[in-house]
Amino acid sequence: MTDYKGKLDKAWYLIYAKPNQEIVAQQQLERQGYTTYLPMIMNAKRRNGRRRYVEEPFFPRYLFIHLDQTNDNWSPIRSTMGVSSIVRFGMQPVSVSDEVIEFIKQRENPDGLHEVQDELTQGDNVRVLDGPMMGLEGVFVAKTSEQRVMLLLDLMGKTTRVQIDVDAIEVVA
Repeated sequence: MTDYKGKLDKAWYLIYAKPNQEIVAQQQLERQGYTTYLPMIMNAKRRNGRRRYVEEPFFPRYLFIHLDQTNDNWSPIRSTMGVSSIVRFGMQPVSVSDEVIEFIKQRENPDGLHEVQDELTQGDNVRVLDGPMMGLEGVFVAKTSEQRVMLLLDLMGKTTRVQIDVDAIEVVA
């Protein structure tokens, strides 16, 4: 399909990847000459009691591919390593508007990542995971520095303000 300027009419479509294979699918599709977009997020994960930041897909198991329904060869996509299928409603592939893609891209930092959301907000109930106050529950008050937070803990019947390492707490429901 062409518009009045003779330019190919491409649209973004949604690829459903195999579990934890989004990056593999993207690399393999790009090797075949397709244009893809895989939004990534820097996310905080707790491992061995410490907070680690890991880069992972913003939409787990999904990535976008830019295709022309008329001129692009769609047949190799399904058999590409890491790809499970093209997302469809019935027999029709699901297209994603350019505005949605642009909206997602505008929220990326210069490294192309979406920032992790600060998981602590004032008033959150938290549990101490490490140190002499391990097991105590309290209320998050504020961040005091990059690595420290202020909590309200009930110590011996009295509410006390305590500063503790941010890696030593977790939010409780």
